[in-house]
Parts: sequence; C-alpha cells; structure tokens
Amino acid sequence: MRKLILIISLGLLLTNCTSEKKSDKEQKVEFNEELANELLELKEIDQLAANSKPKQYEHLSNNEWQSVKDSIFRKNKTRAEEILNKYGYPGYDLVGEKGSFSFWLIVQHCDFDPEFQKKVLLELKKQVDNGNANSRNFGLLTDRVRLNTGKKQVYGTQVTYISSQCRAIPKPLKDSANVNKRRAEVGLEPIEEYLNLMSEMHFEMNKENMINRGVTEPYVYKTQ
Repeated sequence: MRKLILIISLGLLLTNCTSEKKSDKEQKVEFNEELANELLELKEIDQLAANSKPKQYEHLSNNEWQSVKDSIFRKNKTRAEEILNKYGYPGYDLVGEKGSFSFWLIVQHCDFDPEFQKKVLLELKKQVDNGNANSRNFGLLTDRVRLNTGKKQVYGTQVTYISSQCRAIPKPLKDSANVNKRRAEVGLEPIEEYLNLMSEMHFEMNKENMINRGVTEPYVYKTQ
C-alpha cells in the first residue's frame, strides 16, 4: 500500500513539473507599447546626431557639434543597456518591428563600447533564431562588432570609399570569395548590389562636391 501511494505521489509530481514547463513555453510576451514608443523617440534623436548637422546647430563649430553627437549616442547607449538588462534584445513581440529596428539602430552607433555591442549581438542572435528579429540586422551588427574588435568582417556591410571614383569598397573582409553565400544566409542582397547602393547614396549626399571634382556619377559594379 505504501509503495502504491509513493508511486501515485511521484506521478503527480512529474505531471505538475511537466505542466509548469509547458505553461512556461506557452507564455507569450506582452506587447509593450510604452517601450515601443520610447524606442521610436530615441531613434529620432539618434538620427539627428547620425546625419549632417541640422540647421538649429549650424552656429556650433565642428568640435562642438561632435560633442553634442557624442553626448546623444552615449545617453542613448545608457538607456539601451537598461532595456537590454531588463528584457534582453527587444524583439517583434515586445516592441514591434519598428521598435526592434530602432533599438538595433541605436546600438549600431555605440562603436565607443564594442563590449556592449557584443553583448547585444548575443541576445539578438537568440531572437533571430526564434524568428523574432531581423537577420539582416544581425549581419550588419556582426560586421560592426568584428571591425570594432580588430577582426575582419564576414558580410561586407561596412564600407569605405574611393573618392576619385565615388566607389564603395568593403572594409577588411574575411573570405571575400564566399561573401555572397554568407550574405544570402542572413537575407542580404549580393554584395555588388549593396556596394552600388552605397555608392549612389554617397554620391547624392556629396553631389555638389563630387561634380566640382569632376565626378559626375558613382562607380557601378557589374551585377548578375
């Protein structure tokens, strides 16, 4: 009789454990509208600093403007780290696609703290594997982290320019022969198309300067 009671008790215990594990897996993340809106606001501030000097800051010297930019990036990083520590990488379920992208964009501009970027990258990979974040963003941040830690990039997303041709070229790249295979794995277009896009954008942003130097159009790589 005592053996029977022991067996029944053990069975109930195992059933309860299974139920708890199942409920944990089935538990859904609740959408955080307040956080999503905050990330959109932080992104707007980030873009203010990331782009050309706005008119309201034209009175500042280049050094003064750089100080403002640095202050914005560092303040955003502090908040991003708080969010990461509390939620992990904010995926689609928590803040939507726009909110998740905004968080990634802020982290992209934290080059002054590559260790933080590495920490974010690990959390981003978890969300990408669950289909809860953008794999392209994973590729872009991977390259950023690798270059910021003295390694060669693997997807060729970080570029520099040959000014005399307005030609985008990848910064140091590992195994360039197979780069398009790796890019496809994270949803990135062939590198030739990407470099052409970057060259075109660079030309438009510096058009007057380029034309004055005799460069009338950006360099274009052959694409398949």
